[in-house]
Amino acid sequence: MNDSSLRAKIIAAFASVYLIWGSTYLAIRFVIETMPPFLMAGFRFLIAGAMLFLFERLRSKEGEKITAQHIRSGFIVGGLLLLGGNGGVVWAEQFVPSGLTALLISTVPIWIVVFTMSTGSKSKPDKLTVIGVVTGFAGLLYLVYNTTGFSADSINPLGVLALIFATISWAYGSVITSRLSFPKQKLTTVALQMLGGGTLLTIFSLITGDMFLFNPDAVSMKSILSLFYLILFGSLLGYTAYIWLLEKAGPPKTATYAYVNPVVAIFLGWLLADEVITIEILTGAAIILVSVAMIISVKSRKS
Repeated sequence: MNDSSLRAKIIAAFASVYLIWGSTYLAIRFVIETMPPFLMAGFRFLIAGAMLFLFERLRSKEGEKITAQHIRSGFIVGGLLLLGGNGGVVWAEQFVPSGLTALLISTVPIWIVVFTMSTGSKSKPDKLTVIGVVTGFAGLLYLVYNTTGFSADSINPLGVLALIFATISWAYGSVITSRLSFPKQKLTTVALQMLGGGTLLTIFSLITGDMFLFNPDAVSMKSILSLFYLILFGSLLGYTAYIWLLEKAGPPKTATYAYVNPVVAIFLGWLLADEVITIEILTGAAIILVSVAMIISVKSRKS
């Protein structure tokens, strides 16, 4: 693959993660209005993982043999990213305001830099990357404060703790993915992670009793359509692009999605829902985008 082709694919993958994942928080909120969060998340990733696995098997004439080590790796990464990371966010969105949710999720790049530096990773963050990560968090803090404010009465401590745990779990899973044994076929790797994470989410739904709260008669059409959106776009397209970018662009750069998603959501609200954009919002967005540009511009280095 030549440099221009790879660059184009990287840009397209970043666009997918930035734009699609910027809309999934709203879709998640719509789904959990009438469906239990862990059961919904487990079903979402099991369906997406099965579809991707079957597609890759049918597409490849000589499918690579799946080993026990591959399955184990799929459960490890799926557990960290999808049960711990996505599951924590889905559960917390029942109790935590969207602004605070976006702010806490934006700590993912910070945790990724910490884990990358502390776990002996071959890819070390550049100083400019670290500065960009800190600047981006400051920009999002400013943005969230000027769009939603902070109210102690609206903060649920358990929800906040769940989000903190989710960000740490997602960041650690993102960093160790490249160290585990997976099939050479990238789509099979992503499918195994989804199947592993979806299985764990379903088991967790059973253990916590979340599964028994499901009432088919109460499920709304809005929730069903949102679930299909999460499966097709959030999982099959967005998650696949994210895992691919972890390898091609590195975890710190890939994690910039956590800064861009809230900006995308705000501008979509202005474009589609006549929401007001103030000078404070534009200032916060500018700070965030500058920080992302700093992180993206740094060339990967091997120690």
